[in-house]
Amino acid sequence: MPIVCVIDDEASIRKGLTNLLRSAGYQPVGFASGEGFLSSPWRSKAACVLLDLQLPGLQGDEVVRALNAEIPVICLSAQTDEQQIATCLAQGARFLAKPCEAETLLNTIASCLEARP
Repeated sequence: MPIVCVIDDEASIRKGLTNLLRSAGYQPVGFASGEGFLSSPWRSKAACVLLDLQLPGLQGDEVVRALNAEIPVICLSAQTDEQQIATCLAQGARFLAKPCEAETLLNTIASCLEARP
């Protein structure tokens, strides 16, 4: 069961995403901050990361940079900070605008996992 880490400071979004992932057969693990994820043992176990771009502390693009493409990252945001999105895409992350359809999100996760070596 692939581990998908969800990093979002809004508890309701984290809970909704983890419930969706669990029902789709993934093992979700939630984090309220990028720092919490980066310093956790889950960093080395995650098959994919869902990452909100607007976070307290480290912003999403900083988390993507810290991961250095070691894990597939799907950035999610309701904001359209073009520079932050461009930075994430340049680092190899994917981007989906919030809200997105559950099917689109699950298909994007599956695509990330298939592309992993």
